Amino acid sequence: MVQGQTVDPPSTVFVTGASGYIAKHICLKLLNEGYRVVGSVRTPARAEETLIAVRDHLDDDADIDDRLRLVALDLDDDAGWYEAMLGVDALIHTASPLPLEQPDDPRGIVRTAVDGALRAMRAAQAAGVGRVVMTSSTAAIMSRDLPDGQQVYDETVWSDPAHPSITPYAKSKTLAERAAWNFVAREAPGLNLTTINPSFVLGTPLDDHLSASIKVVQRLLRGKHPALPDLGFTCVDVKDIAEMHIRVLTTPASIGQRIIGADRFVHLVEMAKILAAAYPDRRIVTRQAPDWLIRLIGLVDKPVRSLIPRLGERDEVSTGRAEDLLDMTFADVELSIRATADFLITRGLIK
Repeated sequence: MVQGQTVDPPSTVFVTGASGYIAKHICLKLLNEGYRVVGSVRTPARAEETLIAVRDHLDDDADIDDRLRLVALDLDDDAGWYEAMLGVDALIHTASPLPLEQPDDPRGIVRTAVDGALRAMRAAQAAGVGRVVMTSSTAAIMSRDLPDGQQVYDETVWSDPAHPSITPYAKSKTLAERAAWNFVAREAPGLNLTTINPSFVLGTPLDDHLSASIKVVQRLLRGKHPALPDLGFTCVDVKDIAEMHIRVLTTPASIGQRIIGADRFVHLVEMAKILAAAYPDRRIVTRQAPDWLIRLIGLVDKPVRSLIPRLGERDEVSTGRAEDLLDMTFADVELSIRATADFLITRGLIK
């Protein structure tokens, strides 16, 4: 196959972690494009939550109970994975632990991320599934110094699990993605793997269950901090990330590739100014705190302490591979920030 060619789409796609922010958008897009979806969730309650969120946004919810099936599976337990994969054509693995606060000991979330990825892929292999798409992260790319002579992070770069600035979450994403590629290389050459590496994901959620990234916008809208740290993120819209997952299913040239999804870097102060301009009646803080103050607060505040290694960093990434292989054009992050804020305000989620 040559670059740009497509193949017929699979008919049934298994989405792990279907109750997640990105995964709900992936399930919605798959269903709207005519796929059948099997999704894994942690508990039956999350299944009901996911069904309601996705159904409320479908173009047509006819026969939704036939087209969307949700099963409770545990990333730390083999039970049920193989049976759930039977009859599936492709696996999209999005499930991964994302703690509200970074733990002091990363071993727990690293183990769940790595073992969960391998558990899902082994079940897919045993059930005869040939196509796998894994949701990784730019956290698996950017937690390291750039190689000499390189100006931007791209898919050839891997985070260093021993780097001083790496968080437990970034370590878990790095080691889980490494484990997936190693599994294909050593044990499952018949699995056609692609990884999608989103940056900091913003944009309208499908329901009121908020991701950690959405809560950053929520905190800015609340305006309770006297000043903001010298910190920022390379951002991307959630709908673009969902679109990437669907496009790779019919793009053979994406097999064996890592693909970054991102728009551009946005400083927290810039994000706050975007919100202040959109909502002039809200008291949104746009001042930047001196680094010494953040370091002082970090002595007693663990979440703030986790930010200290990244103070002053401005990381740029390349999206050439997404543009070339998937013909992606990424939404302006300013629109994503405003859409996120509109959702939070309209739903009364600021107080």
